[in-house]
Amino acid sequence: MDVIFYLIQNTLPVAIPLLLVALGGMFSERSGVINIALEGIMLFGAFFGCLFVYFVQGTGLNPQVILLLAMLVAALAGIIFSLLLSFAAVSMKADQTITGTALNMIVPAMVLLFSKMSFNSDGITTNVKFYIQKVPVLGDIPIIGELFFQKTYLTVYIGIAFLIIATIIFYKTRFGLRLRACGEHPQAADSVGINVYHMRYAGVTLSGFLGGIGGYFYSVGVMSGNVNGHTGAAGFGFLALAVMIFGQWKPIKIFYAALFFAFLRTVAYSVPLIPFLNNLNINQTYYKMLPYIATMVVLAFTSKKSRAPKAEGIPYDKGKR
Repeated sequence: MDVIFYLIQNTLPVAIPLLLVALGGMFSERSGVINIALEGIMLFGAFFGCLFVYFVQGTGLNPQVILLLAMLVAALAGIIFSLLLSFAAVSMKADQTITGTALNMIVPAMVLLFSKMSFNSDGITTNVKFYIQKVPVLGDIPIIGELFFQKTYLTVYIGIAFLIIATIIFYKTRFGLRLRACGEHPQAADSVGINVYHMRYAGVTLSGFLGGIGGYFYSVGVMSGNVNGHTGAAGFGFLALAVMIFGQWKPIKIFYAALFFAFLRTVAYSVPLIPFLNNLNINQTYYKMLPYIATMVVLAFTSKKSRAPKAEGIPYDKGKR
C-alpha cells in the first residue's frame, strides 16, 4: 500500500506540467497553428521563473507565495516567447514547423550562455523548498488525504484548476467556439466577421501562457525548483505533443494521457521501491525509456484515428475564401 501511495503522490507533480503544456498546444493547434516550440516555451518559462525565485529567495516570503509569483513571471515569459512564433507563423506566414524548431534550439543556448556568464554554472539553482508535507485539515482525511493532500506540491491543485478553466473556455464560451472555427474552417469564420489572425494570435498566446507555467511547474515538481541549460525540459515539450495527440485534442482525454505517461516515468524512477520490478534485475535505464517507447507505440496506433482539425497548420490569407 505504501508503494501505491508513493507512486500516486509522485505521478501527479509530473503529470501536471505535461497536462498544462499539452493544453497549451491544444489551444494553438485548434486555432490553426502547429506549436512545435513547446519545448522552448517550457524552458523559457522555467528559466525566468527560477531566476525570479533566485532573486527573492532570501526575502523571507512564504514559499507558496514565491511559487505563485514565479508562476506569473513564467507565464509572462511564455507569452512573450510565443509571440515570436505568432509573428513568424501568422503574420509572416513562415513555415510553422521550421519556426518552432528554430525557437526550440535558441532557448537552451540562451540559458547556458546567461547561466555561464552570471552564475558560472549550467543553470540556476534555488534553495526554496516548495514541498508540502501535509495540507491542513484535508490531509487528515483517511486514504484520500494521504493520496492527494500529503507529500505534494501546490502545482497539482493549480494544474487541476487550469484544466477545469480550459475545459470551460474551450467548450462553453464564444471565444472557444470561434477559436475552433478558425482552426477548422478559417474562410468560413472570416465570412461571418471573425478575425482569424487575432484568434490565432490568441490561441498561440494561450499556448505560451500555459507552456510557460508548465515549464516552471516542471522545474518545481521534477527538478526540485532548478533549471539546467544542458538538460532543458528533458523532452517534456515533445512528450506533451504526444500527450495532446493521444488525448485527441480534448482537455479531459489529455488529462488522462498525461497521467498515463507520468505514471510510466514515475515507475521508471522508482524501480528499487517496487519488489516485483527490482527482482527482475533489469537495468534501470531501460525502464527510463518506457515513456518514450510508449509515445512511439501510441502514436503509431492512433495516428489514423486521431487527427488534428483539417485546417491546422494551413496559412490563412484574408480575402481568399
